[in-house]
Amino acid sequence: MTQQNHLRGVLLASSACILWGISGVAASTLFINNPHLTAMWLTQVRMISAGLILLVWGMVAGKHPFKIWHHRHAAWTAVSYGLLGLIPVQLCYFEAVRVGNAPIATIIQFLGPFIISIYYFLFKHVTPSRIELIGMIMAFIGTLLIVTHGHLNSLAISPVILFWGGLSAIGVATNTLIPRTILPKYGALTVTGWGLLIAGLFLTLLQPMWRVHLTITWPQLGSLIVIILLGTVAPFLMFARSLSDILPTTASLMDAFEPLAATVFSITFLNVQLTSFDFIGGLLIILAVMALSLNTHKMLHFLRRRRAHSSS
Repeated sequence: MTQQNHLRGVLLASSACILWGISGVAASTLFINNPHLTAMWLTQVRMISAGLILLVWGMVAGKHPFKIWHHRHAAWTAVSYGLLGLIPVQLCYFEAVRVGNAPIATIIQFLGPFIISIYYFLFKHVTPSRIELIGMIMAFIGTLLIVTHGHLNSLAISPVILFWGGLSAIGVATNTLIPRTILPKYGALTVTGWGLLIAGLFLTLLQPMWRVHLTITWPQLGSLIVIILLGTVAPFLMFARSLSDILPTTASLMDAFEPLAATVFSITFLNVQLTSFDFIGGLLIILAVMALSLNTHKMLHFLRRRRAHSSS
């Protein structure tokens, strides 16, 4: 791996995470400028559109996306990934953005990796390392500062924001864990494309999008296109491409750019006011996740699993 390839991978991964952060800000502008817009409708449009684009891209690239339906286990995993992984990580995130703001919603969602660590501890009996325990304590303190602003007897943010943000963090965990067994065989384009499409169609069955009467202005349509193309399709492709140049642990460090981008763009374009407690708490959470990503044990564990799946 050359230094040029490594730099390319870092730039791709960091740019993808910045675009994910910008998509949250674009969603905020939609919710602010169109009070009739719901997180459900926005999630449906985003998932179905992005899912179709990724699947068509996969067919053009010769990935044969329909092969996944020839195997029962893979098919059920794709369905579970869409319903239990992508719906909470996207719908619940947009609900948190709608009732709160993009920076806080993104920071709370950023706690997802620690939910994965807790899952491995409870169900796989993998004891957290020292750096994981330190990271969990830092993340807990950071979350506490954001939620209470230093006043432990009261909440500084709405419980509704905490509820939806917490569910989106759980979604980060399920979104990561569920598809891991089929990704090596079928590829990220196929798995993510079908997951998005299945999730979007399922939400449409619950609440048909065509029954929602909305008036979308041209600027709002532009924000919607940003969310679909620049906030979903483009960053997914860029992040997936980066993994061929850098280690997954290095790529995961770039995740810190997502809450940073959401914060910077929200303050710049939406005049969102954040307190010093929000900044300190967010910084602690970001540093905690970066420490978790640097965990050598996790990296080796991932690489061993990756080699095992590739050889099977």
